[in-house]
Amino acid sequence: MTPRLTRLNPDALHPTPGYHHVTVAEAGRTAHLAGQCPLDHEGNLVGPGSLSTQTDQVVANALTALAAAGAGPHDVVRAVVYVRSDERADLSATWTRLMDSALAPALTGAATLLGVAQLGFAGQLVELDLTAALPDGG
Repeated sequence: MTPRLTRLNPDALHPTPGYHHVTVAEAGRTAHLAGQCPLDHEGNLVGPGSLSTQTDQVVANALTALAAAGAGPHDVVRAVVYVRSDERADLSATWTRLMDSALAPALTGAATLLGVAQLGFAGQLVELDLTAALPDGG
């Protein structure tokens, strides 16, 4: 747990599967990542038709983007996961895969999981939007 972040689950709200209802970040700098997509370094879609392979690529891209900002998964204060599906099983499988990844600490703050009809790239099945609180300084 990062001292500048406080994560809360008020007793009057329902229990959660790993995330917190509220994340409070002390005043400071933030990084707002663009939606991380399942694209490789050349911009090619990774894992056409495979939600798990695309999720793994999104995790790798998100970790790279966080590191570029001087942050890591524990610094994330808000996560939104978009899954191109209306099947609850697909959403659940994506959440489980994310929680089993190196990015899991990013999902313990305020998080939202959504099933959507379409994403920006042809064949894209998952996207991840993150906001991180950065350490003070440079």
